[in-house]
Amino acid sequence: MDNTNKASILVAEDLPDDVLILKHAFAKAGINAPLHFVTDGQEAVEYLKGEQMFADRSSYPLPALLLLDLNMPRLNGFDVLKWVRRQAGLCRLPIVVFTSSDQPRDVNRAYELGANSYLVKPQALGNLQQIAHHLGDYWLRVNVCPDVEPEDTAVRGS
Repeated sequence: MDNTNKASILVAEDLPDDVLILKHAFAKAGINAPLHFVTDGQEAVEYLKGEQMFADRSSYPLPALLLLDLNMPRLNGFDVLKWVRRQAGLCRLPIVVFTSSDQPRDVNRAYELGANSYLVKPQALGNLQQIAHHLGDYWLRVNVCPDVEPEDTAVRGS
């Protein structure tokens, strides 16, 4: 089953250079899924809630996958993980932590909070392209993604 043409990926990454490199790596890997970028954890939550500048779901659809950095301003990746896993509907969203930390305490904490996968950012662009290919191939082509629904913030709050 190939979801790459309809599924989108939300990337929470605060470093502009990493955003450019990720865009390039996904393009070179042939991943056709639309990429949507947010620059911090608070924007990731607003995107997933469909609030603020992300209210138009035709322009900012719910993603099939969240690629999440841990070290971001406002809300860090751990806070985003905790928030997502508490939301009915959104709690099923596949989340791949993609960070520079290879610290066992960060790896363990991410999994304890509900991460589906943990990847350490490679230094070489070629390796990043290979990771982008594997991410798209597994999470969007091979894996059967769950239904993800927007949170009714009027009922549950944040």
